[in-house]
Amino acid sequence: MAAKRQAESLDEDLKGQEDTISRGSIEVCRLMHPDDANVVGNVHGGTVLKLIEEGGFIIATRHCNKHVVGENKQPVIAALARVERTDFLQPMYIGEVAQVHVELGYASKNSLEVSAFVWAENLTTGSRRLTNRAHLWYVPVTGSEDARVIAEVPPMQYSSKEEEYNGRMRYERQKRARLDKDNHLKESSSDRELASSLMSPDGGKVSRYSILNSQSSLIHSVQPSDCAFTGYVQGGVTMKMMDEVAGIVAFRHCKTNVVTASIDAIDFHSPVKLGQVMHLSARATFTSSRSMEIEVVVDAKDFVSDKSVRSCSAFFTFVSLDERGLPQAIPPLELTTDEERKRFEAGKKRYTGRKEKRSSHS
Repeated sequence: MAAKRQAESLDEDLKGQEDTISRGSIEVCRLMHPDDANVVGNVHGGTVLKLIEEGGFIIATRHCNKHVVGENKQPVIAALARVERTDFLQPMYIGEVAQVHVELGYASKNSLEVSAFVWAENLTTGSRRLTNRAHLWYVPVTGSEDARVIAEVPPMQYSSKEEEYNGRMRYERQKRARLDKDNHLKESSSDRELASSLMSPDGGKVSRYSILNSQSSLIHSVQPSDCAFTGYVQGGVTMKMMDEVAGIVAFRHCKTNVVTASIDAIDFHSPVKLGQVMHLSARATFTSSRSMEIEVVVDAKDFVSDKSVRSCSAFFTFVSLDERGLPQAIPPLELTTDEERKRFEAGKKRYTGRKEKRSSHS
């Protein structure tokens, strides 16, 4: 009888855990190691982004397969489509535990919002600090590699009409912003030229604080460890590499300890497959007195077909830290061409817009 009561009690506990999972909330934890940080112990922003996306992929894929039953139903994979503006509120350090809490936010017919909150836990003191917030949008994909189709998202249960309305408003805003960015990419040729402009035109020396002096690129052959079981590169892997190449640009320009402060929306335009080669290119576009904006684009090339497609794009903001870990002055960019001045003015508008948003939320 005692064993039966214990089994019944265990069943009740498991049912309670299943109910909690079904409501859409999970947590991913990992101890930060030296490999996760820069030389002064600040955890790379890309490391945090990768953890956020792993949690988002799990919860989004789980929800999208909620009603997939029977032999004739094909499994659904949640593909990362967009990451809203992400702020790095506080740094994280080696030895701390990153606690990534993700939960479902809103479900439209063909997309799913995931909210993520990251805390840094000090194991010796037990203190916790909120370090990051992010909102990610996933699209459910099903079918074979040659015949991928977008599936429908199972409906969500909302606590109130207001919660559902606010979620729908966020969905409409990100949809408009993504469309605006897609149109910008079609109309603008400057970002397409970024990957091929990494050398000085005359092959000579360039100025210390010029854009040419700091712009950088990374070339990466996609391996199985970079991909989900679907054979496509995980969004978190791409974001981590984007943060790395942006960090190289920031360090080359400042020659100090630099950290990620924020990221404007990251849009995923096209998936990257196993065996392709990723070319990540980054350049400084704007500097204020205490921050610098860096444009990062990702192209994926298939050497069999000899075709290259734009995979991802975003603007990263970095700050320079002094020996006390406090923000310090950023050397101004030296602009030498009309195109550089045009990008600088566009970056200035984005910078002003970010400041106005922070002021309105404070």
